[in-house]
Amino acid sequence: MIQTIRNAWKVPELRAKLLFTVFALLIFRVGSAIPVPFINAEALRTHMATQSSGIFSLLNVMSGDAFSQATVFALSIQPYINSSIIIQLLTIAIPALERLQKDGGEEGKKKLAAITRYATVAIALIQAFGYYAMINYYGIVSGGIWPAIVIITAFVAGSAFLMWLGEQITEFGIGNGISIILFAGIVGRVPTMVENIILGVQNWASGAVYTEKNPVSILHPGFIPLIIIGILLLVAFIVFMDNSERRIPVQYAKRVVGRKMYGGQSSHLPIKVNMSGVLPIIFAQSIASIPATIGMFVPDASVEGTGWHTFLEIFDTRGLVYSIVYFLLIVAFSYFYNTIQFNPVEVANNLKKNGGFIPGFRPGKPTSDFLSKVISRITMFGALYLAVVALLPTIVGNIMTFAGSSAGGSLAIGGTSVIIVVGVALETVKALEAQLMMRHYKGFLE
Repeated sequence: MIQTIRNAWKVPELRAKLLFTVFALLIFRVGSAIPVPFINAEALRTHMATQSSGIFSLLNVMSGDAFSQATVFALSIQPYINSSIIIQLLTIAIPALERLQKDGGEEGKKKLAAITRYATVAIALIQAFGYYAMINYYGIVSGGIWPAIVIITAFVAGSAFLMWLGEQITEFGIGNGISIILFAGIVGRVPTMVENIILGVQNWASGAVYTEKNPVSILHPGFIPLIIIGILLLVAFIVFMDNSERRIPVQYAKRVVGRKMYGGQSSHLPIKVNMSGVLPIIFAQSIASIPATIGMFVPDASVEGTGWHTFLEIFDTRGLVYSIVYFLLIVAFSYFYNTIQFNPVEVANNLKKNGGFIPGFRPGKPTSDFLSKVISRITMFGALYLAVVALLPTIVGNIMTFAGSSAGGSLAIGGTSVIIVVGVALETVKALEAQLMMRHYKGFLE
C-alpha cells in the first residue's frame, strides 16, 4: 500500500489527484469543527454521553464526532447515502427510472444524479428538522423562529456541500468520494477512541461504578491486549476475504484469419467473493439509522417509560432485534449490488461473441445459468462474511459488558468502523493501482 502511494506520487497526474483528495478531506475536517450558532455545545455533549451505547452514537461515529457537537457537517453524508438507496430501489419499481438507467445513456445518468441530489436535500431537511426538535426539547438550543431557521439551514447546507464535495473527489480525486468522506470521519475519531480507552482504564483503577446517572466508561486493563489482537486479526481477515475470488476457466476457440491463427488460449473469469465492497455495510447502517431519525421527531423518546423510548431501545446497537435486522439488510444489499454489477446474460453473450466458452457448458443460456448459480453461491458467502464480521464485535462487546466493562458497548460501532476503513483503504489502493496500470508506469509493473 505504501509502495503504491509512493509510485503514484511520482506521476504528476496522480500526485495532483492525491493532493486534491487530501485538500478536500481537510475541508471536511475543518467543517466538522465549525459549530452551528444558537446551540449549547457543552449541554449537547453531556446529553450525547448518555446515548453512548445507542444508535445516536453510531450516527456520531459516521459523522466523525460532528453529530454530537452540532457542527455544520453534523448530518454528514448520510442523507446522500439514503437518497442513493431510495433512487436505486425505485429504478427497479418505476419503469421510467429503469429506462433512464439502462437506455438513457449519459443524459439518463445525469437526470438520475439530479433526482438523487434533490432527494438528498429533502431528506437532509427532514433530518435537520428532527435534530432541531430533539435539541429544542432538552433546552440545548435558544428558542425562537430565527434560531430554528438558521440551525436547519446550516445542517441542510452542510449535507448538500458534502454531497458536492464527494462528487468532486470521485471526479478529480482518487477513489469513491462518498466512501472517502466516511473513511475520514471514522479515522478522525481515533484519538477520541484512544482517549476513551485510557479514561476507561483510569476509571476502573479508581473504582468508579457505571450508573444511568453517571454513565462513565469503565474498562479492565486485561481487555486491552485482547482488543488489539482482535482488531489485528479482524483486519487480516478482512484483507484476505477482500482479495479472495473464484476463477472460472474460459477457453477461446481457434480461428484462422488470412494466414494467421487467432485464439486457442486459456484464460479465466475472476469473480470476487466480496464484489460489492463496503457498500452493503454503509447502506445497511443508513437504513438502521431510520429509528434514530424517527426518534428525533419525538423528543420524549429518551424519557424512560414512554413507548418511543422502548421503541428506540429495541433498535439499540447491542440489541437482538437490531442485530437481526442489520444481518438481513447486509445480505439483501449484497445481493442487490451484485445483481447490478454482474449480469450473467451479458457476460455469456460477450464470451460467445469473442469465441470463448466455459469448459463443460454450451455458449449462451447454459453458460449464463451456470454463472448465475456461481454468483448466487459466492454472493451468499460474501454476504455472510460481511454480516458475521460486522456483528462479531457486537457479541464481544456484550460479553465485555456482562463481565463488568461498560466500554464494551462501543465495540459494536468499532467493528463496523473497521470494516469500512479497511474496505475503503483497499478500494482506494486498487484505484491507484488501476491508474498506474493505465499509464504503464514502469516502476509499478516491475
